[in-house]
Amino acid sequence: MQKKNVSELNPNVSVDCVIFGFDLEKLNVLVIDRGENELAENVRLALPGNLIYNNENLEQAAYRVLEELTSLKDIYLEQIGAFGDPNRICKEADRAWLKSIRAEPEARVITVAYFSLVKMEDYMPHAASFAKNAAWIPADEIKDLAFDHYDILQAARNKLKEKIKIQPIGFNLLPEKFTLSQLHKLYESILDKELDKRNFRRKVQKLDILTNLNEKQEGVPHKPSELYKFNEEKYQELTQNGYDNFGF
Repeated sequence: MQKKNVSELNPNVSVDCVIFGFDLEKLNVLVIDRGENELAENVRLALPGNLIYNNENLEQAAYRVLEELTSLKDIYLEQIGAFGDPNRICKEADRAWLKSIRAEPEARVITVAYFSLVKMEDYMPHAASFAKNAAWIPADEIKDLAFDHYDILQAARNKLKEKIKIQPIGFNLLPEKFTLSQLHKLYESILDKELDKRNFRRKVQKLDILTNLNEKQEGVPHKPSELYKFNEEKYQELTQNGYDNFGF
């Protein structure tokens, strides 16, 4: 039996990355255009993903693939889970694309997905490798993706909803200084539902994890709002005392 080269791509295992950002209005997700025929009716968009190498672990592969396809690096990735439906590659457009890029296009591929929350202004994606473009798209505007990537996106959004109930993770998506209205929109975007503004602000004030900077917005076409900052020290104090309800 021929020994497999550890530096070769493994035809049966891949990684996919769901990267969320917030533009102060909507929750966005980073997608790539994998470069099908531009004359096709529907150019297929996909999550950044690819096969792993035999000599790297899953996390190493996720960081490598994300950087290779979008130029994003040095971010925190958390695993969502594995996706191994036998019909992951049932769409004809996906099968045709695989034949143009993979040595073993018919191989069954199980993928392990990761997600991350980033400040959009800190990361400017640049497409490379087989990605022809990389861009932020509002998550609610995405109705279909390549392979089972839409299902992976929904799993990531559900994970986000679960985590935000026990951790104030939304602050990873906001600029250092933000308004209560921006925080309110962020939580509505993540939870995908309307939240009563008065009750939301009452809960935020009760948590006492924000610091009023005694500053106001500048250069806005409306009445300037007060600016706040996440108080990491207060949050750590709460968690050390066993508090674990940050949901709304």
